[in-house]
Amino acid sequence: MKTHIEIEVRPTEIDAMGHVNNAKYLEYMEWSREDWYNKVGLPFDVFTEMNVGTVSVNININYRKEAKLGQHLTISTEPLRKGKTSFVLKHEIYNQDGELVADAQVVSVTIDLGTRKSVLLPDALQTHFPECCQAT
Repeated sequence: MKTHIEIEVRPTEIDAMGHVNNAKYLEYMEWSREDWYNKVGLPFDVFTEMNVGTVSVNININYRKEAKLGQHLTISTEPLRKGKTSFVLKHEIYNQDGELVADAQVVSVTIDLGTRKSVLLPDALQTHFPECCQAT
């Protein structure tokens, strides 16, 4: 399932260069991931009930085009591939003109909330990934 959120770039997200600060793109993607979890029926409290957390362990981001104050951006999230304890979500950010602003792949690991060690992906999460695509 691919999900989308829309935001408007705010003044506090602009850096000295007059465009969105690079770290803000990661925040936008985090908001979109949270939305994806909610829409697939896995909000934070469901993970907590399973005693499982998700931790981002690698982010590979490409900055393609400037985003500026007042622009409307659409951020998408979709499952890409899964492993035994890890999974990859793909993000794309487009501006209001349909131009790709940034894209990324975020690798996350599922952990036991008590031991803080990696655990197998819960079935409830695995079902949202294509069977053909295993993480490396």
